[in-house]
Amino acid sequence: MSEARCMWMRGGTSKGGYFLASDLPSDIAARDAFLLGVMGSPDSRQIDGMGGADPLTSKVAVVAASDRDGVDVDYLFLQVVVDQAIVTDVQNCGNILAGVGPFAIERGLVVARMGETPVTVFMQNTGQIAVLNVQTPDGHLTYKGEARIDGVPGFSAPVPIEFKDTAGSSCGALLPTGNEVDVIDGIELTMIDNGMPCVVMRASDLGITGDESPYELEANDPLRQRLEAIRLQAGHLMNLGDVSQKSVPKMTMVSAPKQGGAISTRTFIPHRCHKAIGVLGAVSVATACLLKNSPAFALSTTGTGNHRTLSVEHPTGEMTVVATLDTQGTIASAAILRTARKLMDGTVFTS
Repeated sequence: MSEARCMWMRGGTSKGGYFLASDLPSDIAARDAFLLGVMGSPDSRQIDGMGGADPLTSKVAVVAASDRDGVDVDYLFLQVVVDQAIVTDVQNCGNILAGVGPFAIERGLVVARMGETPVTVFMQNTGQIAVLNVQTPDGHLTYKGEARIDGVPGFSAPVPIEFKDTAGSSCGALLPTGNEVDVIDGIELTMIDNGMPCVVMRASDLGITGDESPYELEANDPLRQRLEAIRLQAGHLMNLGDVSQKSVPKMTMVSAPKQGGAISTRTFIPHRCHKAIGVLGAVSVATACLLKNSPAFALSTTGTGNHRTLSVEHPTGEMTVVATLDTQGTIASAAILRTARKLMDGTVFTS
């Protein structure tokens, strides 16, 4: 296969190619080979493809009409590794998810309603449901609006996303080990999966302040080696197996909030330091802040009541998680505001 219909979109703080499943090869090996060619991987610059030489811009959404009751579309997220010939489906992506609703309307999979159109999405990676509310004034899709998210310049139409039943989506349980805190290589940490497998640790325990830029942290080789050693062990403990070739778990170092939020974060995803934080990563970290034995708990400001607004600070701003707690005090559902924009619609080619 050398060409396919494709829409390039920004979803949240990521961007990538959005394809109808019917426009890609049904054979997985052929599909992955095609997508590697589309992105220009493996190459650190991705110079011969559409990728932007960063994990956040080397992503793919595969979308199809769903035959599931109460679901509009099925969405498969694929991470195309920049410098390796790897295409992986082991995780969700809540940022790319933000573009799935508009894309489904653009491709005629969902009919736009007057004012706002809910799009119910089945996330194939983990078998979970998300509901996106897409702005469709006068029954027509719009990307223009007054919503702003950190990490993206300018303003766009809001795309609120509510996640349902995300606990244990990849690891089988919210806390795969059954513990709020474990110790690996002398570091206290919380291994958690509320939509994204994460390892949450105190920044100070790893010899950093938590204020460093992503570039400073990526240049800190001893830190990166220590994080990878912990990650490889955590993978087995989190029921993820050998994660040496996987993009999960994410490694999040937390410190006290600096801008009036709930917690401050620096996250490796897993080998590059995120310029922001992933949508579902923010949900998992916010959940860790609510666990009294977690390293994040004493550092965080989480408020009270069954409805919490938790601002997760990251290197380029913050991401707000609106959490609804059940009677046991755990997150029953979480909503996040994202935006999306169509960048290109046409045909993408490979050699």
